Amino acid sequence: MINRIYPFLLMASITWACGSKTEKVNTEDYGEPAAQTEKVEPAAPVSEADMIAQGAALVAKNDCTTCHHQTDKLIGPSHKEVAEKYAFTPENVTMLAEKIIKGGTGNWGQIPMTPHPNISEPDAEKMAMYVLSLDGEKESK
Repeated sequence: MINRIYPFLLMASITWACGSKTEKVNTEDYGEPAAQTEKVEPAAPVSEADMIAQGAALVAKNDCTTCHHQTDKLIGPSHKEVAEKYAFTPENVTMLAEKIIKGGTGNWGQIPMTPHPNISEPDAEKMAMYVLSLDGEKESK
């Protein structure tokens, strides 16, 4: 008999403990919500020079220098060779950013470039801008 009552008592206790009672909150006690007093201004646009500087920092932080040197050929071409081969255009920034993320082979011989899927597209674009700036060329729009 006690084995039949025990589950019932257990369920009743849990139901009671979990709050079968509800409280109504009086919203009048809290007043009106505070008005937004601070005006949010849009962020200042980032200059090309700042993006190139950020790209240089990203290149230094990642494993780029394992295969690429700024001026000398290592496993892959030097960054300056890349800058001399490709014009500094938005299309080439996008193309090189994609190569940074996805890797590739064939443009500089048969040694493949390792993919870097953990680098975001905006960061890869900054890195490409840095590389393309190394021949002194400014981005053409």
